[in-house]
Amino acid sequence: MFFAFFVLTVVLSVFRLYIILPGSRKRSSHVVRTPRTYTIAVYLGSGGHTSEAVTLMSSLDPNKCNRRIYVINDGDDLSLRKALELETKVAKQEKSSYSILSIPRARRVHQSLITTPLAALYSLMVCSYHLTLLPLFSHGHRTFADILILNGPGTCFILCIAVYINKFFGFHAPYIVFVETFARVNSLSLSGKLVRPFADRFVTQWPDIQAVQERSKHWLV
Repeated sequence: MFFAFFVLTVVLSVFRLYIILPGSRKRSSHVVRTPRTYTIAVYLGSGGHTSEAVTLMSSLDPNKCNRRIYVINDGDDLSLRKALELETKVAKQEKSSYSILSIPRARRVHQSLITTPLAALYSLMVCSYHLTLLPLFSHGHRTFADILILNGPGTCFILCIAVYINKFFGFHAPYIVFVETFARVNSLSLSGKLVRPFADRFVTQWPDIQAVQERSKHWLV
């Protein structure tokens, strides 16, 4: 009896995961009305990833992105400084509304592979708290964000999993946009390969990258 229940649970879980994957959803033929304003979250993965993500954010209209969330790793002072510099520029022209969310790294540089699963699990728990539990019991913002922009490195996959936990249980989940790093000219990064099946929109910046699926879009340079 227990075994049959276990098998049924696994089958239903796999089916649920299948139907929430972007590739399994048919494109709607009707016109979807976009909101006048929206909340956008971006993961600043440090180094070049942060620079590219900040450049992307600087091109967005702050009047439409009425609330911005910068997700950074614990102790990443560079990403924090870049985010604050961008918001300082925005504040000179428009009203600045933003927040900084610090999360644990899924794996630190040179961290042992033995302790990495525990670090990744802890990072996922923190991400789930901010993406799921906090919005559910908040009296203010009932959703984390409308759009989540990712461009690597590895910890961004943990954020992706947290989003899919929301989707799995039917909670509000942000639209995932993965922008492959400018440095990847001929092949996808490991982060790109991991996130690609789960991203609602997958963007590459060079035309020579292979294995770009239907919902991917070239962003030629």
